[in-house]
Amino acid sequence: MDKETIDSLLDPLSVQRAEALGLQARYVVEGYMAGEHKSPYRGFAIEFAQHREYAPGDDTRHIDWKVQARTDRYFIKQYEQETNYVSNILLDGSESMQYGSGRLTKFQYGKALAACLSYLILHQRDAAAVGIFDQTMRDYAPRSNNRATIHTLMQRLAAFQPTGQTNIAGVLHDIARVVRRKGIIMVISDLFDDEEKVLEGIQHLRFAGHEVVLFHTLDPDEFEFPFKGLVEFEGMENIPKILTRPQEIRKSYLREFDAFRTRLREGCEKNHVHYVTVNTAQPLHEMLSGYLAFRLKTTTR
Repeated sequence: MDKETIDSLLDPLSVQRAEALGLQARYVVEGYMAGEHKSPYRGFAIEFAQHREYAPGDDTRHIDWKVQARTDRYFIKQYEQETNYVSNILLDGSESMQYGSGRLTKFQYGKALAACLSYLILHQRDAAAVGIFDQTMRDYAPRSNNRATIHTLMQRLAAFQPTGQTNIAGVLHDIARVVRRKGIIMVISDLFDDEEKVLEGIQHLRFAGHEVVLFHTLDPDEFEFPFKGLVEFEGMENIPKILTRPQEIRKSYLREFDAFRTRLREGCEKNHVHYVTVNTAQPLHEMLSGYLAFRLKTTTR
């Protein structure tokens, strides 16, 4: 992969700010090696968690003798075991993500966001997996905590071209069934699908114990609907063309668009999911550092 592609996906300022803030797990995770985040498993590590009654074969070095003196019974000290987390970063590669009124399409912005998140997670020695989907998962790089993996991930992101329709809910249900260990699922999408089904997919992930972050990625035109005159809108994902005067439908469009976003945001809040509005007109380093700073305030350690 050439230098220009690397630079376009890994924005140095975004990476620098992200590294300074970090990305910690908000909930208990199940990693597969020692790390910095709380694990659901008990072990003999650093932070005291609880007592349990002594059983034959337990290491006597962990007996709490003060408790034994008070109760005349033997109890073992247990500690929180630290772990790394696994993050699945899922990027919508459907045709609607190809729209872009400015320098970047939604898909190009999403690729850069996925690359920066992957770099940050690998830099922390946590593990990242990256998937690109439309109706199904079209490309998937399995989890790795090897920093050198970032080059392979960027190659796969750079090579993908969105063409198909989307089925976000189906992909989320599939991930919930396949990914067994509790971790972080990050979804980057314009979410132009049945929002009730999308929220059902999110609920499935939360029920499985995953933390979920939703990056709702949209173009400025979708927020503002700035079109004038007589315009023919060309549909994506098998939606027919529409010839209309935008000024006649702008109010109703903005009302429905705001209601769509509100339903998604409220559904995410109900499921304790971070809903992040992404406007592709905003520099990536500002959007990402803003979210990571907010995340630091809400992370429970």
